Amino acid sequence: MQHSKNVLIVGGAGGIGREVVIRMLEDPKVDKVYATYHNAPPKLQHEKLTWYRLDCTKESEFHELSMSIASHNNTLDWVVNCVGVLHGEGFSPEKNVMNINGEGFLKIMSVNALATLLLAKYLQPLIRRSLEPRFVAISAKVGSISDNRLGGWYSYRCSKAALNMAVKNLSIEWQRIMPNVAVVAFHPGTTNTSLSAPFQARVAPEKLFEPEYVAKVIGTLLHRLSPNDNGRFIAYNQDTLPW
Repeated sequence: MQHSKNVLIVGGAGGIGREVVIRMLEDPKVDKVYATYHNAPPKLQHEKLTWYRLDCTKESEFHELSMSIASHNNTLDWVVNCVGVLHGEGFSPEKNVMNINGEGFLKIMSVNALATLLLAKYLQPLIRRSLEPRFVAISAKVGSISDNRLGGWYSYRCSKAALNMAVKNLSIEWQRIMPNVAVVAFHPGTTNTSLSAPFQARVAPEKLFEPEYVAKVIGTLLHRLSPNDNGRFIAYNQDTLPW
C-alpha cells in the first residue's frame, strides 16, 4: 500500500531545483513539498509548498531546517539535493594545477560534497520514519575517477568525487538501519542553467538538456528507485556510471 510522499528539494530556487519543485507539486502522490533557497524567496507559491532559507555552507542552518520541518511533519520520504557550484567570484574551473585557488577549492568542496553529508546528519531521524526512503544527490560524470581522461577542473572534479564517496558510504550505513532505502548519486548531463552557461560552447545541441527535461527524469527516477538501486551512480539515461 503506497502512502503520499513528503519531499524535500534542497536548492529549489536553482535551474534544476525549481523544475523539480514544480514536478513534485504536480505529482498526485506527493502530499507536501519542502524546498530551500539561498538568497531571495522565490515567487513560486503553492498550498503544498513550504520554502526555507538555507545557506548550505553553515552547519547550524541544516539543524534549523530539520527542526523546522519536524515541527510540521515527522517523516520525509524523498530528499533531492540540487545544490551545486562550479564557478563564482574569484574562482572558475582550473585548466591546470597553477590555477588552484585555495578558498575557491574549499568553497566548492563545502557546497558540492559536505552539504549532502550535513543533510543526511540532520534529516536522518525524519528519513528513517519513511516506509520507502529515497535520497538523491545530483553529482556529475566528471566526478568519476575512472572516466577522467582530460584532467583539469580540479576543484569541481574533486568535489564530485568526494560527493560520490559520501553517497556510497551513506548507502552502506543507512541500509543497516533502513532496509528499504535507496541512496544514489545522479548525473543529469549538461543542463542549460547558469552553472553550465559559460561552458556550453562545445556541447552538442542534443547533449544540452533543459531543466524541465532533467526534472522529469528525476521525478521518474524517484518513483522507480528500489533498494536494489542503493549505492548506485545513475545517469539521466539510467546507465550505471563508473566511480
